[in-house]
Amino acid sequence: MPAEVGTVPIGASPDALVRRTRLPNDRRTPAAARALVRSVLEETGLVALLNEALLLTTELSTNAVVHANTDLEIEVTADAGGLTVSVTDFAPGPVEQLAVGPRNESPDIGEVAERGRGLLLVDHFASRWGTVHEGDGKGVWFRLDQQGDGAGIPVRLPGHAESPSLGALTGLLRSGSEKHTDEGLTDLATDLLSRLARLTGAAGGVVRLDRGDGTGRQLLARYGRAPRDNADTIRVPLNVHRPYSGELELDASPVGYAQSLATMVAERFSLHLENDRLRRADARRQTWMTFLAEASELLAQSLDVNLTMALIPQLVVPRLGQWCAVHTTDAWGRLQLAAATHAEESQLAQLHSSLADTGPESILARLEEASRLGTQVMFGTPSEGYAVPLVARGARLGTLAVGRHPKHRHDADEVAVLEDVARRAALAIDNARIHDERHRVARTLQASLLPPALPHVDGIGFAAEYVPTGSEVGGDFYDVVPFGDGQYLVVVGDVSGKGVQAATVTGLVRDVIRILVDDGKAMSEILWRVNRTLVQRGGGRYCTLAMASVTRQGESLGVCLHLAGHDRAVLVRADGRTSFVGEGGTALGLLETITSPDVSITLDPGDSLIFYTDGVTERRRGRELFGSNRLREAAVPLAGYPADVTAARLRSTTINFSVEEPRDDIAILVLRNDA
Repeated sequence: MPAEVGTVPIGASPDALVRRTRLPNDRRTPAAARALVRSVLEETGLVALLNEALLLTTELSTNAVVHANTDLEIEVTADAGGLTVSVTDFAPGPVEQLAVGPRNESPDIGEVAERGRGLLLVDHFASRWGTVHEGDGKGVWFRLDQQGDGAGIPVRLPGHAESPSLGALTGLLRSGSEKHTDEGLTDLATDLLSRLARLTGAAGGVVRLDRGDGTGRQLLARYGRAPRDNADTIRVPLNVHRPYSGELELDASPVGYAQSLATMVAERFSLHLENDRLRRADARRQTWMTFLAEASELLAQSLDVNLTMALIPQLVVPRLGQWCAVHTTDAWGRLQLAAATHAEESQLAQLHSSLADTGPESILARLEEASRLGTQVMFGTPSEGYAVPLVARGARLGTLAVGRHPKHRHDADEVAVLEDVARRAALAIDNARIHDERHRVARTLQASLLPPALPHVDGIGFAAEYVPTGSEVGGDFYDVVPFGDGQYLVVVGDVSGKGVQAATVTGLVRDVIRILVDDGKAMSEILWRVNRTLVQRGGGRYCTLAMASVTRQGESLGVCLHLAGHDRAVLVRADGRTSFVGEGGTALGLLETITSPDVSITLDPGDSLIFYTDGVTERRRGRELFGSNRLREAAVPLAGYPADVTAARLRSTTINFSVEEPRDDIAILVLRNDA
């Protein structure tokens, strides 16, 4: 039935049911309007008009909310003949009307897209419709007449024998709302194509989609035969955001309502594609976040400069590129290749050759530009990719170069991740360099606190082993100082704490002892003066000390041993008997007065005396300590061995006691009668 266009609604009969309400400018307003229409239809028994009434009400109320952006008033009138619905908004300006021609003439699709399809649907399905102008309000009304058979108003499409119902159209536009997976999108596209083809009489259709992942445009769905490239083909681009792009093609002539229906289907399907794009983008961002967290954790575990640089390309390839190279700057600012890797190992030699090229258009030239400018630089064929500067704490450390995959270009997200990886890598390299520098300084300082070599004396064997821990200098030390004629002073000590302060006190104790020995002071006076020095200048730190004077007595060695809070020494006889020797005294630096009993020992040929620090006895394996008894037992089979062999074997036994890194410095000094 042709639509009758008027200016006011058709008057209702006296027994008509009239409902009127004002709804706010809210996204839930169309649902409220539908609920009002549904209740009126159910109350009056006009349920046969339900599909058409809900569709047209949705279109008009949605247009009012979206375009007018004001409250809207809806009036629903139902009588024995049918239903009248009027939707009024309160925005200034005229009603956007669509010029409606004869039913067999299709309106221009550009005009439909510009003015909306709400009035197009109203014109097609309503018995009559028109505009409303009342005071400051304006809107559109439509009338749906009740048919005798109660079957509703059929959809008449030109040029086709079949006339699917409006339910098929509404089902077409609403289908697939819950399908968000890849398989669901394919099924939805196929379902939409099949329904659209049946509604328009098309022989087939396809939906092609390019997700911007480097695979190009792929066939997402197909129904019937693929459309041919001629005038009788409808092509509608999918309204999706980058990097997505695609189109819907229908093997049907762009006349009648085929073009507009294809456009509507493409737009509705584009909404699902947008959901898919956002879902994938969110999943991809989560993946990148996980990748960056794992990369940071791996980089943080390495404090070795070379290992860190070798690890960076392994993290990048193949996740972010086909190949990766790390260059560092030397003292003159020149780039030096530190590490490189390629996804295809056979191409690694060619990559090194390309990186060594010094031409003006070479990769190295672009890397130097990135390092000089401090910004990312893109380099072109044949090795397309990006060069990102490595900057940490304001210092330019080098560059990170990444080549793209052959069939995939870096998108904006990947470039951002690459820059983030470069920042984290630069910080890891700088941290490793700082740690290496601290370790070198600690080793240099520690070496300055120990004698460069022990004296070589005929008939007397001296040997020492020292195992430092960590990057901080420890407080353990040892020394052998000659004094008098053929006499030597053996010292093993341990200053409390670690670090520079402990090293300062260690140097102080060692220097004071050497000065006092050169002055010919007795051991008791040496201990007393060292204690006074620590009390005055030790900064609250104390020191345990084992001090022994060694004097020749024919083929024997006379040893006078003082212990100032230190562990007892282990005496190993040539026949394998062992014992602890020495009496405990007061640690130095704690009290104004100290006690340090002396013990005299005679070392016969082949006998040894072993001094050590608490790093040996407190070597830990879980909750178990190495202990002094285990050290004594380990010394039994070493009876008769030279001093250097004994010290080395005890060091290995102590280290191998546990797989853990030593928590404290280990110092062992062996005195042996080699007569």
